Amino acid sequence: MMTNFGEFTLEGYRDALASGNPTPGGGTAAAVALSQGAALAVMVCNLTIGKDRWMDGWTHSEYCLRIATPLMSLGHELAAADSEAFDSVMAAFRLPKESDEEKEHRKDAILSSTRLASEVPLKTAKEALVLLECLPKLAEVGNANAVTDVAVASLLVSAACKGALFNVQINADGLPDEEGRSLLQEVDEIREQAKILSREVMATVHDRINS
Repeated sequence: MMTNFGEFTLEGYRDALASGNPTPGGGTAAAVALSQGAALAVMVCNLTIGKDRWMDGWTHSEYCLRIATPLMSLGHELAAADSEAFDSVMAAFRLPKESDEEKEHRKDAILSSTRLASEVPLKTAKEALVLLECLPKLAEVGNANAVTDVAVASLLVSAACKGALFNVQINADGLPDEEGRSLLQEVDEIREQAKILSREVMATVHDRINS
């Protein structure tokens, strides 16, 4: 049964991260950051929609709201899936390896669990990138009183994306050569897009604060 990190108190989640157990770890933290960043984006959208002063931002805020709202819960689901995937990898490495049959079974289990351990954070990174794509415009046309909240949302979502990509990268090393290389190329592409979008958000936020 997967852990529901959405039901943790902040203190409970903090203590779980700080424990001597390998899970929850960085991949889970990245997915939780996605959930938090999405929640901040939702807040900014709600502070914009229906406010006459920010009417120019209603349409984009409604668009962002449709993207960010499901990510609040999906982030927690990915957090649990990431921890479970890592635990599966560790369990595979602990399988017996005395006979040829056991060795083959262990090898297959390691490969399948490693593949899953790369797929989960890759989904976290991709979902984060989709949300990041909304934020430059939200920083521009959303409620100006909440523009710094867009900045914090961007920082959280960027951390979620880049943090998850590190987990993809380390697991790609355990995959067959061509599969691993293809995955690493995708990692580089997502990382570059996230960097560009993050800078766009920050530039817009600074411009709006200083205008």
